[in-house]
Amino acid sequence: MARARTQFICQNCGAVHQRWAGKCDACGEWNTLVEEGTAGGIGSGPQTLKSARKGRAVALTSLSGDIEDAPRIISGIGELDRVTGGGFVRGSALLVGGDPGIGKSTLLTQAAAALARRGHRVVYVSGEEAVAQIRLRAQRLTVADSTVELAAETNVEDILATLADGKRPDMVILDSIQTLWTDLAESAPGTVTQVRASAQAMIRYAKSTGAAIVLVGHVTKEGQIAGPRVVEHMVDAVLYFEGEGGHHYRILRTIKNRFGPTDEIGVFEMSDKGLRDVANPSELFLGERSGKAPGAAVFAGMEGTRPVLVEIQALVAPSPLGTPRRSLVGWDSARLSMVLAVLEAHCGVRFATHDVYLNVAGGYRISEPAADLAVAAALVSSLTGLALPADCVYFGEISLSGAIRPVAHAAQRLKEAEKLGFRQAVMPASSGELPTALTIGSTQPEHLADLVARIAGSKRRRDDD
Repeated sequence: MARARTQFICQNCGAVHQRWAGKCDACGEWNTLVEEGTAGGIGSGPQTLKSARKGRAVALTSLSGDIEDAPRIISGIGELDRVTGGGFVRGSALLVGGDPGIGKSTLLTQAAAALARRGHRVVYVSGEEAVAQIRLRAQRLTVADSTVELAAETNVEDILATLADGKRPDMVILDSIQTLWTDLAESAPGTVTQVRASAQAMIRYAKSTGAAIVLVGHVTKEGQIAGPRVVEHMVDAVLYFEGEGGHHYRILRTIKNRFGPTDEIGVFEMSDKGLRDVANPSELFLGERSGKAPGAAVFAGMEGTRPVLVEIQALVAPSPLGTPRRSLVGWDSARLSMVLAVLEAHCGVRFATHDVYLNVAGGYRISEPAADLAVAAALVSSLTGLALPADCVYFGEISLSGAIRPVAHAAQRLKEAEKLGFRQAVMPASSGELPTALTIGSTQPEHLADLVARIAGSKRRRDDD
């Protein structure tokens, strides 16, 4: 009989090593290798020849044919249904990640109660909290009267046996995937082998029964869902719950969705009664805006299919240091360096002796390059000490030559700005044909130097007056 071998598996990336080392060669993380048996683990094969069976032929079909919409379970929480693409798909697996204390359990408790009130059977299984703790949260959220079924269990086999006993549930919430363990794997809960095997068992249950499975995942210090990235590939949708501790709003962001759009967001406001939908997030991000302060520009952005207006704040101050500071929150540092270089090289605006601080108001994070023009306007406004027009929005991508490149969804951005009372917009010149019903005026500079000259010219006119 062959002796059972052991392997060392990285708990960060899932790489398999034959011997222990302090540093993982694949991802570079320290002290992440854990000894695990090969039987039933990552990289293991059949334990005996008897377990092998002859395969069976499956039916092949063509690409053409009738298409049926995926059956969905609508929760009634508008922002949650938006992010999931219209509701939870039956038989799907969804992974929700977020920082500790951000409100994942609160959101899922409210969603479970909303589904239960619509007549669906919902089972909430917690591996981190006792039933009494979940009941306290439900009382605080005023949803204790709903028919959600609770359990505090971490063994996958016991959970599956419980779900099989009785009517098939419409949704099962597991909080969290890192606490689950299965008898098929010999490693400790939370390890790569256990997380992967537990997720496989629950996803198999979802596909075979048609119940929707929601898995809660912990995140690392870098903000990514902890455990092997293969879990994100196994599930049908991945959602990240984001937010800053000093702000009362939360953002639910779609990273992957096989049954709906990606890069969609849902905005919630946290209160003592739980999470509340924010139907118009632009008003939330612009609620405390001061239109007379220099260095502030309103960016008309897009998140999936939703236009969002957010304020970009810049502060340019003389630096006593030989190497000026470049500090930013909510944007990409590489793009800030590019915009500063284009302003200096093509527009004659000097930042070499100034500290530059950039902030996206409200802790919001911008990922699209259309914010280049708004950032440039805010930087020039702060350097010159001139406040930009309070009723103007900015969007457009800046190339290395200083040209302003067009961006997608210009009409949606302008409609959102017009709805919130903005009367003018600075945008790329070749943005396509815009709807004639729009009453908002537009300025379309072809080069970044034209925008800088316009801001400087308005300052000269004010000085003359």
